[in-house]
Amino acid sequence: EMHFLPDVYVPCEVCHGQRYNRETLEVKYKGKNIYEVLDMTVDEACDFFDSVPSIRRKISTLRDVGLSYIKLGQPSTTLSGGEAQRVKLSTELSRQSTGKTIYVLDEPTTGLHFADVHKLTAILQRLTEGGNTVVVIEHNLEVIKNADYIIDIGPKAGEKGGEVVFQGTPAELLKTNTITARWLKGEEKIELSKGVWRNESGKQLTLHGLKGNNLKNIDITFPLEKFICVTGVSGSGKSTIVNDTLQPILSQKFYRSLREPLSYDSIEGIENIDKVVSVDQSPLGRTPRSNPATYTGVFSDIRSLFVEIPEAKMRGYKPGQFSFNVKGGRCEVCSGNGYKTIEMHFLPDIQVPCEACHGKRYNRATLEVRFKGRSIADVLDMTINEAVEFFENQPHILQKIKVLQDVGLGYIKLGQSSTTLSGGESQRVKLATELARRDTGKTLFILDEPTTGLHFADIQALINVLRRLVEKGNTVIVIEHNMDVIKASDYIIDIGPDGGRRGGEIVTTGTPLEVSQSGKGSTALYLKKELDL
Repeated sequence: EMHFLPDVYVPCEVCHGQRYNRETLEVKYKGKNIYEVLDMTVDEACDFFDSVPSIRRKISTLRDVGLSYIKLGQPSTTLSGGEAQRVKLSTELSRQSTGKTIYVLDEPTTGLHFADVHKLTAILQRLTEGGNTVVVIEHNLEVIKNADYIIDIGPKAGEKGGEVVFQGTPAELLKTNTITARWLKGEEKIELSKGVWRNESGKQLTLHGLKGNNLKNIDITFPLEKFICVTGVSGSGKSTIVNDTLQPILSQKFYRSLREPLSYDSIEGIENIDKVVSVDQSPLGRTPRSNPATYTGVFSDIRSLFVEIPEAKMRGYKPGQFSFNVKGGRCEVCSGNGYKTIEMHFLPDIQVPCEACHGKRYNRATLEVRFKGRSIADVLDMTINEAVEFFENQPHILQKIKVLQDVGLGYIKLGQSSTTLSGGESQRVKLATELARRDTGKTLFILDEPTTGLHFADIQALINVLRRLVEKGNTVIVIEHNMDVIKASDYIIDIGPDGGRRGGEIVTTGTPLEVSQSGKGSTALYLKKELDL
């Protein structure tokens, strides 16, 4: 264990990472010991145990859920969220259920390559054929089309949502005009990138000799000032290239990060960028006190504005008076939380509004200071859409909140606790914050499957944001399975041809049009279908 540093793992010098003692490893089946069996991929194990039906059945369900490339003994910490969910699914499949179970799945297509989506829908159908009920929250059009029954919630998001706008079969849904129906019918769709957003500067970043995990000593060139998609089936090596090699190299260079990149020989063109930003879906802050206003920095501008109000000047208020995090203007009964937590034995804690401030977070004196008739608590309770109108004559405040509206977050509240935002919402708050910065235009942005949890209409908002970052001269690298994002990109790097040991090579690169016409690999095939070429 390292103090103040991430733990470092070194293989045990006795067993060399094999975990078993020598006696155990001497026991062999078909010439393989237990360690060698755990080191097999699902595909290899299926062949190895072809004569043992009970074992083969359990392993083949892992193959059915699109996990043929993972190793049997792979630590679960190295699985992505979507992979872990599909392991659980395969466990359920191999159980002989009574047929009265309700399965609830939240976006099972996360991290699933489009070529494997039909495998997933086949599995969900197998569960229902056994008399079970499957409830899926999903944005993937293929899955929606294959459902027996659809419940569509809307009409929009946030305050404008929360109603059932349709329930019935997919065929009946197509007769309506809900947002989901319009996308299903293809009346609304994301357009193919024409690849002409920016001037060609010809600048690039090249990595030589990548050998991490399953990479086969490859060289990769990222053209800069473009929107790049790294594609390929699950387990092909996308994360190894982007998250485990490129990102740590740049973080070491710019931020003296201690995380070691996986094995590579050299990097060229690093002088063309000056900053790397990974925009993930983790929460904006660790506490319920963080919110979009504090994260984007607009809250300090709003506090400065309140200090200038004659009433506040007369009372000699400083900006701290309008903060709910420090003593002064906040309600001291709840320390500015707005809520009190009541601990319940054997039950989840309950939050009740503070009896002194009724959830407003501030004391009465602070709330008496008003701007255009609204107190600081009223402002925090506004949605982004309301705030954009309210602050239309305050350019420095407007500039920071307008981008939140532009990324499709007009429905969230300025002071909404970041713990209540979904992963996709948090990610877009971060992107909006980056957009509002005056940047050098030499930043490299990395996004790993940003469409997780996004409805088709939200994906359009996301693509527009990424385009704006690229138009400023930045480079955006996205690991993605979503066809809409892939076809909207400037440049594709397709890794494969398969997952695990059968991956780790470059299948094809080029614009969406070039890749679709290359005829190499499943991404090209699906892209061609998608573009109706």
